[in-house]
Amino acid sequence: MKRSLIIYIKCSALLILIGVLFAFTGKRNEERKIDKVHVEFIKEQNPYVNEAVVNKLLIQNQQKTTSVGKEILVLNKVEKKLDAHKMIQHSDVYLTVNGELRARIKQRTPIARVNAMTPFYVDITGKMMPLSKSYSAHVPIVHNVSEREVLEVFPLLKKIQEDEFLKRHVVGVHRDVKGVYNLELRIYTFSLVFGKVENLESKIRNFKAFYQKAIKDKSLNTYKKVSLQYSNQVVCTKK
Repeated sequence: MKRSLIIYIKCSALLILIGVLFAFTGKRNEERKIDKVHVEFIKEQNPYVNEAVVNKLLIQNQQKTTSVGKEILVLNKVEKKLDAHKMIQHSDVYLTVNGELRARIKQRTPIARVNAMTPFYVDITGKMMPLSKSYSAHVPIVHNVSEREVLEVFPLLKKIQEDEFLKRHVVGVHRDVKGVYNLELRIYTFSLVFGKVENLESKIRNFKAFYQKAIKDKSLNTYKKVSLQYSNQVVCTKK
């Protein structure tokens, strides 16, 4: 009986000690300050949003993040604040055991710049994004396209972005009043009439075949217009 009482007392004391240590650790952790902020950009992307902008968005209650207690900082609210930024596609904010606040940032990727009254980018998802103060994207310039016509031209812009041949050669996209698109090439001066944004695969395949033959014949510089808008054919006009 006496032995059982001793064991009971020891267990009770151990539990009390554990509770005190847990409370002490929790209190210390609560009072501990964030002593470092680290911003990491996912993948190798151009700096459309920089570290200074992210740090500014991390500010809570007009205080620097390095002076905010761990329990005061609400990480999901910080993530929502970052995700709401027009240059950021996704963020992941977390706190390390060493008191370091880390933010992993995935930026939006522009694939074209629309030369409107207020210029803007079209990103890889087809959404509009503002121009960046930090970096100017080297993407095709789109002319005579309004915000309501972005959805129409987006499949063509995405195809240019994904196709290495087109990405290397196309520097501009022009839309006329009938919705016919012309592509401006980096090197060659002939007008490339793409037509409506339809039958993309067939038109691109036909243009690549024409291009390879014209390169072989050394005749590319003899044309003033090359049209892809007619069904399954390439119509060329000589200078």
